[in-house]
Amino acid sequence: MAEKLKIIRSATVPTSLDTFCRDQLKELSAMYEVVAVSSPLPELETVAKREGVRVVAVMMNRHISPIADLKSIWKMYRLLRRERPWLVHSMTPKAGLVSMIAAWMARVPNRVHTFTGLIWPTATGMKRRVLMLTDKILCACATHIIPEGNGVKRDLENHHITRKPMKVLANGNVRGIDMEHFCRTSEVMGVANELRKDGVFTFVFVGRVVRDKGIHELVAAFQRLNAEYENTRLVLVGRAEPELDPLNDETMKEIEQNSAIEAVGAQEDVRPWLAASDVLAFPSYREGFPNVVIEAGAMGLPSIVTDINGSNEIIIEDENGLIVPAHDEKSLYYAMLKIYQERELYGRLAKNARRLIAERFDCHIVRKALYDFYAMLPR
Repeated sequence: MAEKLKIIRSATVPTSLDTFCRDQLKELSAMYEVVAVSSPLPELETVAKREGVRVVAVMMNRHISPIADLKSIWKMYRLLRRERPWLVHSMTPKAGLVSMIAAWMARVPNRVHTFTGLIWPTATGMKRRVLMLTDKILCACATHIIPEGNGVKRDLENHHITRKPMKVLANGNVRGIDMEHFCRTSEVMGVANELRKDGVFTFVFVGRVVRDKGIHELVAAFQRLNAEYENTRLVLVGRAEPELDPLNDETMKEIEQNSAIEAVGAQEDVRPWLAASDVLAFPSYREGFPNVVIEAGAMGLPSIVTDINGSNEIIIEDENGLIVPAHDEKSLYYAMLKIYQERELYGRLAKNARRLIAERFDCHIVRKALYDFYAMLPR
């Protein structure tokens, strides 16, 4: 029996491996010898146990830190020289920079990076220039670049980050969704029925409750809608990050004092909250390819999203949701009003929601595209 080729999958923090590579590493290990590399955090052992793969810890700082980053590159280089993999495949910004430079230095034949989103489009000044430079270096060291979606691909091309040919796999999403898990089972609906308020039309947001996710606009738009229609509710599912991206005082006060707004914090299982709601409202300023929009659709919810990368590739206007400009409170309000008032429209969007997700983003479709891509790489 031929010896399996060795693959190293890397991410800055193990929660990214846990999220983006769930069950994928286990499947890959049937075809390849798989090693997962990330920073030394407890979740790395969770990945090892669930996926049944070997893990190695290499500290990678998420923020720009030249000295720490050089140390990470050196440690990754030494690891790659020892392991001698056939392929290194990284995701997330810092792991991409560290892994691709180290893999180039170690002469790994196949060096692949997946851009799951870009930070610099919303950055300014020197920070923007530094972030763009690091992505250019990353791409120069990689042999193959996989953008998560055509929006990310266009940004990389239009800002001349790389001239290498890039391929969007499947329909863009790197993880896909388990349609059997994200469905309205009796267990999920049992919890959802306790969360739902009869006769109340519920908008739900799932994600970090921060400025960058459009929470200021969402709260203001909902405040206006709720003043006109009291049988409406807004549920915010996710944690706040006041130290990184705080909300302004006015928005915080409205969340705390408006009885129609419920901030329920981070939830281990978001399915009951989606099933207890009517519409996902996701007015983010930037994304790579937001999984929550896919998850909401799989649960049968139409979505109101902003016209940004990823979101505008998942939602098809007037088919499974509505698309509004980012940073536009007025447009968001009118979209929320429209989907609330026009019940025929709402019914059509909801009817299409799950089908359109299953046809394009089922995890089996996404994984097969990745495995086919690996199979095409030079041996």
